[in-house]
Order: sequence, then C-alpha cells, then structure tokens
Amino acid sequence: MQRPALVIALTAGLMSTGLAFFSSAGAEDRRLKDPPVRVATAVFAGGCFWCVEADFDKVDGVLETISGYTGGAVEKPTYKQVTYGDTGHYEAVKVTYDPAKVSYGELADYFVRRIDPTDAKGQFCDKGDSYRSAIFVSGEGERTAAEGALTEAGEVLGDTIATKVLPAATFWPAEDYHQDYYIRSAVKYGYYRKACGRDARLEQLWGKAEKGA
Repeated sequence: MQRPALVIALTAGLMSTGLAFFSSAGAEDRRLKDPPVRVATAVFAGGCFWCVEADFDKVDGVLETISGYTGGAVEKPTYKQVTYGDTGHYEAVKVTYDPAKVSYGELADYFVRRIDPTDAKGQFCDKGDSYRSAIFVSGEGERTAAEGALTEAGEVLGDTIATKVLPAATFWPAEDYHQDYYIRSAVKYGYYRKACGRDARLEQLWGKAEKGA
C-alpha cells in the first residue's frame, strides 16, 4: 500500500545499504523541525501478493508495500508472463519500514507465520513457480534473521521447510491494478482469499502449533 503523504529522499550511499530517509511533506520550516525518518526495505514472496500486501499493511512501522515480481530473468515482466510463462519470477512484495518501530527479524517472523512454509509447490490454492515462498535478503544480517525465522518454524511445526532464502534481485513493481487491490476491490479480494483457503490453512497450521498440538 503506498503512503503518498511520505516523500522518499534517497542518496546513492543509502541506496547501496537498502536504507533511505522519509521526511514529512509540508512547509520548509516544518521540515526543519521534524527530523527525517530512517527507513529500510525488505522483500518477501508468499504466494498471492495481494494477500501478502494486505497482511504487512497491518504492521505498525510498515510505511509502504508494493506488489511486484523478483527473482527471474526477464526485464519488466508482466503478470501474464510471470503467471503463465517461465520467467523464474516470484510474486513478491517490497516492504518499506521504519526500523525504529519494527525490526527486520520481526518482519521475517511475521511473514513466516502468515504463509505455509512447508508447501514447496506454491501457496494455498495457488500452485506454480510464481507462487512459491521465499525471503529475498541483502547482506548477512538479513540472511541470519530470515534463516532463524525459518529454522524456528521448522521446529515449531515439526516439518520440513520449503521456503527459500535467496539473494535480493531486481524488483519490478506489478501493474497498477494490482496495487492496493485488497482495498480497491475489497469484495472480490475477500471472496478470493476465503475461497483460496488461506486463513483456514493458517489457522490449521499455526493455530495447532501455538496450542502445542
């Protein structure tokens, strides 16, 4: 979900680390009074990007979510190419967040609990390469946190984890009609999510785990 009230100010050095600064829009005197917010980005692939976007938008400290494609070989891929072709891309979501409010490790833990990390063929009713789950990482810190979240998931669930940890790749934003789909097409989205069995499977998988079953 895009937050238009925030303006991203990126510098070359910060882009190389995945960090940037957001400053509040408004008069110059206000910008001088309000220090910029340090932000970072993370990329997660968990099947339907509408659902992943909707889930991350609930997290305090998340500033923006963008649905898109990553991990493949084709430049500027389309939804049709990714879904029906063989581009190697995953449906994914780029999450921009304030690390002062939520850490990367917390985001990784949150993500893992909102997918089925044991499914190697896709997620829920969606099967195929583009719907596989993965965490795309930049640097050893993110890799350690992502692998830790998945290791814990395997121990809690007592099952083999299929979700991969992969190096960050070019992220291509999806078509405009996919962005904020769960808001702009709430009825259709709600029907799809229920029909796909996403929440029912999450309750079955993680609900039992948390109860010690």
